[in-house]
Order: sequence, then structure tokens, then C-alpha cells
Amino acid sequence: MSSKVVSSPVTPNSPLSVSQHVCDFKRVLDSNVVEPTEANGKKSHVGPHLGSRMRIYEYSIEHNDAFWAEIARRDFYWKTTWPDDQHVKSYNFDKSKGPIFVKWFEGAVTNVCYNALDRHLPAHKDRVCFYFEGNDPSVTEAVTYGSMYTRVVELANVLKYQYGIAKGDRVGLYLPMIPFAAVAMLACARIGAVASVIFGGFSAQAIVTRVTDCSPKLIITADASSRGDKPILLKTIADQALDDCSVLGCNVPCLVFENMNRQSCKMKEGRDTWYGDALARLTPEQHEECPVEWMDAEDVLFLLYTSGSTGKPKAIVHTTAGYMVYASTTFMYSFDYHMDDVYFCTADIGWITGHSYVVYGPMIHCATSVLFEGVPNYPDYSRWWQLVEKYKVSILYTAPTAIRSLMQAGDDYVKVGNRSTLRVLGSVGEPINVEAWKWLRDVGGEGHCDVSDTWWQTETGGHMITPMPGCTPMKPGSATLPFFGVQPVILDPMKLHEKQGPAEGLLAIRAPWPGMARTIYGDHARFEKTYFGVDGYYMTGDGARRDSDGYYWITGRVDDVLNVSGHRIGTSEIEDAVNTHPAVVESAVVGFPHNIKGEGIYVFLTFRQGTEVTPELLTAVKATVRKVIGPLATPDVLHPTQEGLPKTRSGKIVRRILRKIATHNDDDLGDTSTLADPTVVETLKRSRAKWVDEK
Repeated sequence: MSSKVVSSPVTPNSPLSVSQHVCDFKRVLDSNVVEPTEANGKKSHVGPHLGSRMRIYEYSIEHNDAFWAEIARRDFYWKTTWPDDQHVKSYNFDKSKGPIFVKWFEGAVTNVCYNALDRHLPAHKDRVCFYFEGNDPSVTEAVTYGSMYTRVVELANVLKYQYGIAKGDRVGLYLPMIPFAAVAMLACARIGAVASVIFGGFSAQAIVTRVTDCSPKLIITADASSRGDKPILLKTIADQALDDCSVLGCNVPCLVFENMNRQSCKMKEGRDTWYGDALARLTPEQHEECPVEWMDAEDVLFLLYTSGSTGKPKAIVHTTAGYMVYASTTFMYSFDYHMDDVYFCTADIGWITGHSYVVYGPMIHCATSVLFEGVPNYPDYSRWWQLVEKYKVSILYTAPTAIRSLMQAGDDYVKVGNRSTLRVLGSVGEPINVEAWKWLRDVGGEGHCDVSDTWWQTETGGHMITPMPGCTPMKPGSATLPFFGVQPVILDPMKLHEKQGPAEGLLAIRAPWPGMARTIYGDHARFEKTYFGVDGYYMTGDGARRDSDGYYWITGRVDDVLNVSGHRIGTSEIEDAVNTHPAVVESAVVGFPHNIKGEGIYVFLTFRQGTEVTPELLTAVKATVRKVIGPLATPDVLHPTQEGLPKTRSGKIVRRILRKIATHNDDDLGDTSTLADPTVVETLKRSRAKWVDEK
């Protein structure tokens, strides 16, 4: 595949036009700057200097449509292209002018599966797509692009001919991190079905919420899996969910992949089918060929649920052409991917990182990737580093939570593996602290790697602010500069106008980019309210600081969404789960700094009158949350109080006070005059000493 950059009207010797987004870089004034490596500079797709990146960036802003049209024509297959390279987008970000909408490449026809598989086969049929490593170190497989094609074709035909699934039908995927998960995503894309991946760590009740919301025509799961030394009985959990869905009038058939030899499974006649049995019913031709469904640019590709600050989880809708172009283009530039690289992203496909940077982005670029089912500390903390050595990994993309966990385990585990092949290390999911950034580069990468600290969201589809290896000077803790075509701004939190130069405030995006979400499934009004509350901007929900070099530093969420181990969880979702325990009257959830997770879950709760608060009761409350949502949402701290929570006279819980109590920053609580009962604050401090500090 070509690695040439888009032609820019700015020649290397012409002066660089600098917008408010990117200021002149004062690297000599900042001792914290880490220069990109010379080796990466020589390979860089955009050139070895920051100036070359900035010239392309300026061109991508000033000639936005032409820029993306050239990228799209160069790197992707189109059955039909758009009519005009100067007009490839249309949008409205201002509710006062009508409904919010975004469209890219209208008139074009393509297929994501074709771009990820079919077009590679003539030259790269035998190229390894995935080096699969099971949770058990003895389980390994090298899966070629040719093999992936055959597997996708077979499943696509099962979906079409045995379940009648057609373009636009939803298919729920509840699977472990195995090659079949990627097969299922691409099989859906091949026939135009809409994949809705459900994280394999979610509970039955979390599955019910998602299934009843999007009404899939089929659920695909596996018999079981393992993470570390823990068995995950996926089919058993799916059974509970599907039984509950049936009670609610939502009857969904289930296709079960044999991941662990049909282990511990009860099959329900008329609903459940083993995948092996379904394969046996295919004709010889159906094992070999399944024509693609050619998709219009704005046809839906997949739904992915993410937490909101209020209400139930929302299904973010991503469409075909724009997402395909953006996810794969960011993959190539953010990691400076080349065909001789071996890439390892540790994310689960249940999250957007797994979609964009495990499956779609890498495969569209015919990448060779490591696909890992397990956890970083099993059998011990050297596992990832052994995989780096085994497969000669050159690009490793993971989360700060994992980095901090590995860091805490000690350097000896890292040194077990030869890491000389590494050249790029990536971070995703939350802002990475300076200590973890430096450890990742200096210990994990032995000081010879560039670090791509990426900021983006489920809703953005791909990286929005990121370094580019070889050309971007790095500042530990900063996501650095906007990706091509992205226009971030800092808004004043009170006046909601743009702040110029160095500033801190609300992070917003001024104009659309191809990979952005189009709506929330079945609730466009919620989409508009959540993301377009300020006319003219996409509101990210994050706070940020821009320094004098134009570098962006993410300061955290500004809404009631927690970022736990790189995953977003709404406080209201956790509160709803806590409140299902029969002894709980009311709860309030806030975040607090956590050494490993980045942000921990702190729950204030009041029990029914006469309830004896015991350690056993608190354990039962935690178990309730695990059952309703899943292990990811398990509270780190439970803080019971019988006297109630701080509320205004109108009954609103004052969360800023709870945050200060949770973080022991309660010497100055600010104005408490609006509290209906100010004495509650001192009561909370006393109960904290008993139930939290003593523990």
C-alpha cells in the first residue's frame, strides 16, 4: 500500500501558516520535551520534522474536502465514488438552524469487509493477519488473510441463509477476544448487517438492556472462555439474559461458537444452535463465496454502547464510509504503520479501541497483528513482554491502567523479554500520568521508542489529538496536537466562547471529521442534547488545557461520567445498580484518584431505617453491582451513612461536596449555605473515619 502523504500546496521552503490550534514550537524552552527518535524520523510517513506535519495539517484544514477526498481515493476501494472532490461533506452543528446531521462521501458505494479482506487476497493471501495467543500460553494460531476470508464467508452465509439476516438487521456479538470475534464483525459488514458488540465482561442484566434497546435478529456468543485463572461462562450468562429478554417479549435466537469444546453448556431447543452444526449445513459453494452487499456511504456499519451521565447506556451509531476512512487513516499515521511492522493492541473488541485499532483499522491496511485473549499478569506479569519478543512486535498500544499495573509489578518482569524490535508505544483510554509515561518509554521501550498518547472517544471513531512517531516532539502527559482535519477549541466554561492561545476550559470540536458518530440509535434528540448543547460545536464532555506550544493536555471529564481503567461508566448507571439492593435507600457515586485504575468508584449510600451495616452487607452491595453491570463497575469504596447525603433545599445532591469528602479535600467545602441540612457534612466525615479510613 502507498505510504505517500497527501500533496500539500505548502512547499518545504515556504513559511508555515500557523493557526490558533498550533503555535510555534518552543522546544528549547521546555526541558520536559522528548524528541522523536532518529530511526522513526527516517521512516515517518509525514517526514522527520514537525514542520512537515504542520504543513499537512494546515492543508487539511484549509482544503478539508479535497484532503479527505484524496486520502479516500488513494487508500480504499469504491464501487462508486462521490461526484465532487471539493464537496465531500455536509453538516449542521447548530440546532437553531435545524436538526444536527453529518454526512461524508455521499453518492459513494463501498464495503468495509471488502476493503479489509478481498482486495488484499491477490497479493497477500498468505500474509498473517493475526498471531492469536490464547489465555492459555499453549494455545496459539497464525491466521492468514486467506483463512480469515474463508471464515468470514462461511459465517456470512450462515447468517444469510440460516437466519435470514439482511442489510440493516442488527446482530449482537457477545464473544471473547478470539479470531472468531473479528470474523463475526466482518461477516456482518460483508452482508450489510449492523454489528452490536457487547463487552464479554458484562453481566446478564447489562446484556438485556442492550438487546431490548436495539432488538437484534440474532445473538452470537461462545460456550466459554478464560481470563487468567478465571473461567468465563459466556453461554450461561447469555442464557440468563435471553431468558429475561423473552419475558420482556424480545425473543432472540442464539448461535454458539465452540471455543472450549462445548464446555458447560445447556442448549435450548428451538433457540440455540452450535456453530459447527450450522457450518455442516452449508453447501460447498457457501463455504467458498459470499458476494458483498455494496453499501451507501452513510449506511450503518455498527452500534456500540457507551455510558452517559444520565439514563441508560446509549448506542453510538457509526456509518460505513466515513468511519472506514478515518479509523484506518488514523491507524496509519498515529502509529506510523508500515508493512514490515508487527502490531499489538491489547484492547478488547467490546470497546471502540478494539473496533478501530484491533479489527477495522489494521485489517484495512493489511496489517499483521497480535490478538491476545488473556490478561497481562497471567501466568505472570512478563506475558506481554514475552509476546513482544516472540512475534517481534514493533508497535504496542495499551492503556495507562495496564501500564501502571505492570509498573507496580516491577522491572524484572519486563526484562524477561527482548524488546529491541519495539519502536512505537501507544496509550489509550485516559490521560496517562507522567510517571507511567516515562516508565513505559524508558523501561518498556528501553528509551528507543516514540510514545503516541492518543485522545479520542467512542463517539469520534478514531484518534483526535495524537503525536505522530518520528515527527512530533513529545511532552509526557500531553496528547500533543490535533490529527489532520480536526479543529479542537477551548471554550470558556461560563461564557462558552473560544479562548485563544494558552488556555484551559471545555474541549470542543469546531467542524466535522469523517469518523464521527452520526446519532444515538433510536434517540437522535438525546444525541443532539448530549453533544451539541453549544451551537456550532461538538462538545466532548472533557476538559483540557492548551499550552503555549499549542499542545493539548486532557484534564478529565466535566460531566458525571467516570473513566475507570480507561472505560467510561456513568455514575447514574452505577447508582441505579446499587439502588437495586433491597436494603439501600439512596446512593451517590463520585470518582477519586486511583493508583492503578486512574479513577476509582466511590459510593456514598444510605440504608433503610433499622438496617445493621456490616462488612457482609457491604460485600453484598458490591456483588449486586457486579451482577447488574459487571466486574468493571465494582465499587472501590463504599461509604455508608444513616443521616443522608448533602442536598439543596430543592433536593439536589451536591456532588462537589461528596468529591471533596471522597478525596479528603474537605478543609474548604465552599459555600454550604444552600444545603438543606449543613450538619450532614460533619456526619459524613465521621462515618468516613469509621468505614473508609479504618479500612
